[in-house]
Amino acid sequence: MYSCNVTVPPDLSRLARGLASDCFEATPRDRHSLLVKRLGDGRPSTLARRVREALSGTEPFEARISRIELFRDPPVGRGPVAYLRVDSEPLLEIHRKLCAVSDPVEGLEGDEYDPHVTIARGGDAGRLAGRTVDRRTWRIESLSLWSAEYNEVIERISLPV
Repeated sequence: MYSCNVTVPPDLSRLARGLASDCFEATPRDRHSLLVKRLGDGRPSTLARRVREALSGTEPFEARISRIELFRDPPVGRGPVAYLRVDSEPLLEIHRKLCAVSDPVEGLEGDEYDPHVTIARGGDAGRLAGRTVDRRTWRIESLSLWSAEYNEVIERISLPV
């Protein structure tokens, strides 16, 4: 299984880890990334080519986190899920373009897509709801093709494509 992700800057990973440390029963996220689109199975080179074609002409853009939100009853896995909400219209547009080349996963993608960085899930993750965080903005200049099987980045896709 492959996905297209955005690497989360180190300061946002530190923020998420610090927030997760305030939970005693929740499972913290080990690696922080921003899922853009699940791509399914296939040859990595073919998937990377399809992503590049779909994103042709896409320029680097900014994304921002401004608050903590919860998925109280997530469609997959145990809840609640505490996460950093990511706001970025260009990111949503990239997701829509990738949904045109790889069918959206029902209940998670397409209109239901909610860009986020997971902090922790299950247990007492809900205790993070309502916490304030400083707004942070970062520039996204590349995407990555992620392999769930190997648990690593297979290929980087620089913007503009």
